[in-house]
Amino acid sequence: MGRSDPLVLPRQSLPLNPKPFLNGLTGKPVMVKLKWGMEYKGYLVSDRPLANTEEYIDGALSGHLGEVLIRCNNVLYIRGVEEEEEDGEMRE
Repeated sequence: MGRSDPLVLPRQSLPLNPKPFLNGLTGKPVMVKLKWGMEYKGYLVSDRPLANTEEYIDGALSGHLGEVLIRCNNVLYIRGVEEEEEDGEMRE
C-alpha cells in the first residue's frame, strides 16, 4: 500500500472510524491480532468473519482453520496484508 492509499495511517494519528476502514478491507487478506497474542491471517468476509484462515503463533504458521468468527472484544488490531510470497513468508 502506498502513501496515497487511505488505509495507510501514520504511526501517530487521530482515531479512525472503523466501519469505512473495515469496509475497505472486505475481501482482502488481513492479519488479526488478539489480546492474548495469537494472530490469524485470512480474508475479511465482513467486519469480523475470516475465510481461509491461518493461525500464527510467535510469527510462525501453526495451522489452517478455514472460516472463523472472532469476537470483537478479543481483537487487539486488524491490519491489511499483501498476498503471501512464494516462500510462504508474509509481507507487510
